[in-house]
Amino acid sequence: MGIDVNGATAVVTGGRRGLGKAVVTELLARGADRVYATSRSPEEGGDPRITGVELDITDDAGVTRLADTAAGATIVVNNAGLLGGQSLLLSDLGEIRSVFEANLFGSLRVTRAFAPKLAAAGGGTIVNIASVLSWLPGSGAYGSSKAALWSATNSLRDELRDLGIHVIGVYLGYTDTSMIADLDVPKNDPADVARQIVNGIESGADEVLADELTRRVRVSVFS
Repeated sequence: MGIDVNGATAVVTGGRRGLGKAVVTELLARGADRVYATSRSPEEGGDPRITGVELDITDDAGVTRLADTAAGATIVVNNAGLLGGQSLLLSDLGEIRSVFEANLFGSLRVTRAFAPKLAAAGGGTIVNIASVLSWLPGSGAYGSSKAALWSATNSLRDELRDLGIHVIGVYLGYTDTSMIADLDVPKNDPADVARQIVNGIESGADEVLADELTRRVRVSVFS
């Protein structure tokens, strides 16, 4: 159930930095007419095809306003997220809840707001950016929230199929963004990951496995 990016309107949460910014750039390179790129604080954009939107994805009213503003979108990329809660046993429960509120419930909130808009427009694609840590233990609240997002993505794919809405899960290892700038490890190029994501949107893939580590883990866990 792929869709043509050329001429489309898209929404990318967390779209002003890191992987989200790379996805915005790739969508525009493929011919998207407009991209609504959200961030938690206002940021100026130089491309007239980009509409910057100040948004906290944990805010119901803000997400509702975004869905109304970008009601013509046929592509929604849930990229915004939060690190934290390194230990499920020792970290503050409030911090753990904040991570789940952003990474799971934030993406679900955006999906629920846009699903009726996409259905009314005849369908579209929702992309959830998860992680290879969806399938690996030991990463505290972040990994657990991404595991929950993986499960939710699969369930949403089933729920939304009859409305003409396709749901893609994206899974990746370390990627060169400010979130992990201090880690001295091999990292994916965000532009390459973004290219694979947009390929998945156009081809109608269920999953995008963005690097060899992720592909190996996916096979080992489910073989």
